[in-house]
Amino acid sequence: MAEHNKLGKSGEQIAVEYLQKKGYKILETNWHAGKFEIDIIASISNQIIIVEVKTRTSTFLMEPEAAVNKEKQRILAKAADIYVRRNEIDKEVRFDIISVVIVRDEFRINHIEDAFYTTM
Repeated sequence: MAEHNKLGKSGEQIAVEYLQKKGYKILETNWHAGKFEIDIIASISNQIIIVEVKTRTSTFLMEPEAAVNKEKQRILAKAADIYVRRNEIDKEVRFDIISVVIVRDEFRINHIEDAFYTTM
């Protein structure tokens, strides 16, 4: 596995554990529908949470969450729509971003709830 893929998987595992400690129920990880992917699908209260995880080893150029641009948001919204329709879910959908910065054996998490809204 390429180094950047290992880093991404590590960040996603850290995010899953973080969410579970906060009381979220993890429904899916690395969910795919064709070319669409959602890193984490979770639930809390009466909401479905679509989580995009961005992991980096440095914030020198930008914070990891800055990589979730309008195009990525559009793709996540489409993926969420497919997931909700396939599973006949009638709950509010929320989009969160979790950025993980890993330096040596330490990490920093930034959880942005309601990171963006869609018009879908």
